[in-house]
Amino acid sequence: MHVAEAQVRSERASRYLVQLCKHFSHKTPADYDQVRGQVDFQPGLCVMHAAGDQLTLRCEASSELDLHRVKDIVAGHLVRFAAQEELAVIWSDGAK
Repeated sequence: MHVAEAQVRSERASRYLVQLCKHFSHKTPADYDQVRGQVDFQPGLCVMHAAGDQLTLRCEASSELDLHRVKDIVAGHLVRFAAQEELAVIWSDGAK
Protein backbone atom coordinates (compact mmCIF):
# COMPACT_ATOMS: atom_id res chain seq x y z
CA MET A 1 0.00 0.00 0.00
CA HIS A 2 1.30 3.42 -0.98
CA VAL A 3 0.40 6.32 1.32
CA ALA A 4 0.80 10.10 1.30
CA GLU A 5 -0.32 12.74 3.76
CA ALA A 6 -0.63 16.52 3.67
CA GLN A 7 -1.36 19.05 6.42
CA VAL A 8 -3.10 22.16 5.09
CA ARG A 9 -3.70 25.24 7.25
CA SER A 10 -6.90 27.19 6.73
CA GLU A 11 -9.47 28.87 8.95
CA ARG A 12 -11.98 27.12 6.69
CA ALA A 13 -10.63 23.57 7.13
CA SER A 14 -14.00 22.06 8.03
CA ARG A 15 -15.79 23.94 5.27
CA TYR A 16 -13.32 22.68 2.65
CA LEU A 17 -13.60 19.11 3.94
CA VAL A 18 -17.38 19.18 3.50
CA GLN A 19 -17.13 20.95 0.14
CA LEU A 20 -14.64 18.42 -1.23
CA CYS A 21 -16.59 15.39 -0.03
CA LYS A 22 -19.91 16.78 -1.24
CA HIS A 23 -18.41 17.55 -4.65
CA PHE A 24 -16.82 14.11 -5.02
CA SER A 25 -19.97 12.32 -3.78
CA HIS A 26 -21.66 13.13 -7.09
CA LYS A 27 -19.38 10.65 -8.86
CA THR A 28 -17.90 8.32 -6.25
CA PRO A 29 -18.78 7.02 -2.76
CA ALA A 30 -18.13 9.54 0.00
CA ASP A 31 -18.95 9.59 3.71
CA TYR A 32 -18.46 12.77 5.73
CA ASP A 33 -19.47 15.13 8.48
CA GLN A 34 -17.96 18.44 9.70
CA VAL A 35 -14.70 16.92 10.99
CA ARG A 36 -14.11 13.69 9.09
CA GLY A 37 -14.47 12.60 5.50
CA GLN A 38 -13.66 9.60 3.35
CA VAL A 39 -13.81 9.42 -0.43
CA ASP A 40 -13.40 6.11 -2.26
CA PHE A 41 -11.94 6.96 -5.65
CA GLN A 42 -11.53 4.09 -8.11
CA PRO A 43 -7.73 4.18 -7.93
CA GLY A 44 -7.52 4.79 -4.17
CA LEU A 45 -8.91 6.31 -1.00
CA CYS A 46 -8.65 9.72 0.65
CA VAL A 47 -9.41 10.22 4.33
CA MET A 48 -9.75 13.81 5.57
CA HIS A 49 -9.83 15.25 9.08
CA ALA A 50 -10.47 18.86 10.09
CA ALA A 51 -9.43 20.18 13.49
CA GLY A 52 -9.34 23.92 14.07
CA ASP A 53 -7.31 25.49 11.27
CA GLN A 54 -5.77 22.18 10.19
CA LEU A 55 -7.04 19.95 7.36
CA THR A 56 -5.28 16.59 7.15
CA LEU A 57 -5.46 14.69 3.87
CA ARG A 58 -4.34 11.05 3.81
CA CYS A 59 -4.39 9.21 0.49
CA GLU A 60 -3.83 5.50 -0.04
CA ALA A 61 -3.55 3.43 -3.21
CA SER A 62 -2.12 0.10 -4.33
CA SER A 63 0.38 1.65 -6.76
CA GLU A 64 2.51 4.80 -6.98
CA LEU A 65 0.69 5.83 -10.16
CA ASP A 66 -2.74 5.49 -8.53
CA LEU A 67 -1.54 7.36 -5.45
CA HIS A 68 -0.32 10.19 -7.67
CA ARG A 69 -3.74 10.33 -9.38
CA VAL A 70 -5.64 10.54 -6.09
CA LYS A 71 -3.29 13.20 -4.71
CA ASP A 72 -3.67 15.28 -7.89
CA ILE A 73 -7.47 15.03 -7.83
CA VAL A 74 -7.80 16.03 -4.18
CA ALA A 75 -5.15 18.77 -4.17
CA GLY A 76 -6.35 20.24 -7.47
CA HIS A 77 -9.91 20.56 -6.26
CA LEU A 78 -8.90 21.95 -2.86
CA VAL A 79 -6.69 24.62 -4.42
CA ARG A 80 -9.52 25.66 -6.78
CA PHE A 81 -12.11 25.76 -3.97
CA ALA A 82 -9.74 27.87 -1.84
CA ALA A 83 -8.44 30.12 -4.63
CA GLN A 84 -8.79 33.26 -2.48
CA GLU A 85 -6.43 31.77 0.13
CA GLU A 86 -3.69 30.49 -2.18
CA LEU A 87 -3.31 27.27 -0.20
CA ALA A 88 -0.30 25.03 -0.64
CA VAL A 89 -0.80 21.26 -0.50
CA ILE A 90 2.56 19.64 0.23
CA TRP A 91 2.51 15.86 0.33
CA SER A 92 4.65 13.65 2.52
CA ASP A 93 4.86 10.32 0.73
CA GLY A 94 5.27 7.14 2.69
CA ALA A 95 3.32 8.45 5.70
CA LYS A 96 2.49 5.81 8.30
